[in-house]
Amino acid sequence: MNALQKLNNKLKNNLFICVGLDTDIKRIPSHLLNKSEPILEFNRIIIENTYNYASAYKINFAFYEKFGSKGFQYISQTKKMIPSDTLVIADAKRGDIGNTAKMYAQSIYDELNFDAVTLNPYMGYDSVQPFLEYTEKLNFILALTSNKSAADFEKLKLADGSFLYQQVINKIKEWNKKGNCGIVYGATNKDDLVNDILLFDDLPVLLPGIGAQGGNLEDVVRLFITNNKRNFIVNISRALIYLDDSSEFGDKINRYMTYLNEKILQITNEN
Repeated sequence: MNALQKLNNKLKNNLFICVGLDTDIKRIPSHLLNKSEPILEFNRIIIENTYNYASAYKINFAFYEKFGSKGFQYISQTKKMIPSDTLVIADAKRGDIGNTAKMYAQSIYDELNFDAVTLNPYMGYDSVQPFLEYTEKLNFILALTSNKSAADFEKLKLADGSFLYQQVINKIKEWNKKGNCGIVYGATNKDDLVNDILLFDDLPVLLPGIGAQGGNLEDVVRLFITNNKRNFIVNISRALIYLDDSSEFGDKINRYMTYLNEKILQITNEN
């Protein structure tokens, strides 16, 4: 089963939540610190309590790479905990010149065997092309991000009146000849999303920014569903995995995921 098939199978079952594993050892419940591998134990509990309700998982490489070679063991071992029918995204935001990009692609797709990756396109086509050669994978390319400084470059206005990030989306559609491109679009600004949603066409959309960064889940889901678009996943990281630090945090995360999916299902049934 290729990456897009994994994703579509989940979306058909009204599963739109992507669980972000931004695991920070300083924030995990203190009772886990007595375990031999606290990070892996934390991730295991998160995964076991979310996989029935998740469309995908996104492993944020920065939180693991900080541990050096040990961190890559954490990445690999965490990925093995996730059911094989579920999309797993390497949130690595790779983007470099062709030869270097080729090595990054081999690392993420051949060695670590991820289904998908996040990519930074600002060095142009040759920085993403090696990833696009993997036709069974899915490449989420940064368009409009959810951070406050996105306006520094992404929202620069061009001579034709469009924003730079909108031209990036148009370029990604050109690159999508093999049907393995998606976009990353920050869900923190509803007005931007209202203006851009038809620009996405059929590209799968990864939406960060819900929860801790201020995006509203119901607004975002309703906007996609009312525009007859179901090819989106909403990433929730900190607002989900750190919602409780007691010994019962797994159960509470399970209940919260159930609640989120019920809210989404209600919206889809209304439309």
